[in-house]
Amino acid sequence: MVRLPLTPAEVERGQRLGALLRRARGERSMLLTALDAGVSPETLRKIESGRIATPAFPTIAAIADVLGLSLDTVWSEINKSDDGVEFARAGTKVGERLAS
Repeated sequence: MVRLPLTPAEVERGQRLGALLRRARGERSMLLTALDAGVSPETLRKIESGRIATPAFPTIAAIADVLGLSLDTVWSEINKSDDGVEFARAGTKVGERLAS
């Protein structure tokens, strides 16, 4: 199976996800967070650094649970652009989708 390259929007979302998880983890060690979530520390490091831009849902759900983040919060945060505008399906901005 050939994996398609990530779109710029997917890469950006992955970076926002990583930043959110780093902020939520705060001073908590990466090792303890990863072990409590049932993922490897290397996986958590790659997600936080944006190297895994599209991690599996169960992985994010487990990490979010350990960090006390709701999945609604995670979804909301990773689907905002740098200017705070939320994105809709298929990478279009909500306003663009409504205007068409």
